Amino acid sequence: MTTRDAGAGLDMFRDGDFPIYTLTFVRDLPPAELLTRMGVDPETLALRDEIDLSDDFDDDLLDDEEPVVTTGIEGSWTWAWERGGMHGLDERILRAASVGTEAVVLHYNEKPMHWFKYAVGGEIVVDFHTLQAIEPTGQDPSRLDDSMRPLGLVPGQVAPLHSVLALAESAFGIRLREPGGVDDERWSGRLRPLPD
Repeated sequence: MTTRDAGAGLDMFRDGDFPIYTLTFVRDLPPAELLTRMGVDPETLALRDEIDLSDDFDDDLLDDEEPVVTTGIEGSWTWAWERGGMHGLDERILRAASVGTEAVVLHYNEKPMHWFKYAVGGEIVVDFHTLQAIEPTGQDPSRLDDSMRPLGLVPGQVAPLHSVLALAESAFGIRLREPGGVDDERWSGRLRPLPD
C-alpha cells in the first residue's frame, strides 16, 4: 500500500488481497455498541492490536460461522470488519445496527461479487449485488440512483469493477484505514453464530 492509498477511501480493498470480507459502517455509534448490536460474544469483546488479535484467535480469524470482527472509527462512521464472515449482510443484524442511525454494508467474495446494503432506522432501504446485472430492492430501491448512475450502477446492467466501493465513498464519504500493528488497539471479538 502506498502513502497515497493510506487515507484514500477504500483503496486498500481495491489493491489488497482480501478474498472475502464484510464491512459494516454505522454513523455515530461507539465501536463496542456496534459489536454488541451485531451479536459479539461478550466474553471475547476487548481492545486488541493486530498482534493480540492474531494471538487470541490464531487460525479462527477467517472463520465464517463465528467470524472475528474488528472495529474502528473514520470520520462520522464506525466500521466493523469481518475478514471471513457475512454476519453484517444478515437482515436481522443490519436492522439492529441501524436503529436510530444509518448503516452501509459492503461484502466481497471471490465469485467475484460485491453486495451492497443501506439501512436507515432499522429498515433496509437499498439492497443489490453484482453477481449478475444489478436489480436494487429494498424500501426505496431508487434512493441512491443519482449517486449510482455516474458510477455505472444502472439497473439491468453489469456493475463495473469496484463501483460498489466507489458508491460507498462518494455517496457516504466512507473510508477505512487498515489497522496497524503494535499500539493500534481496536475493539474486537468473535460474533456468535447466526440463529436459524
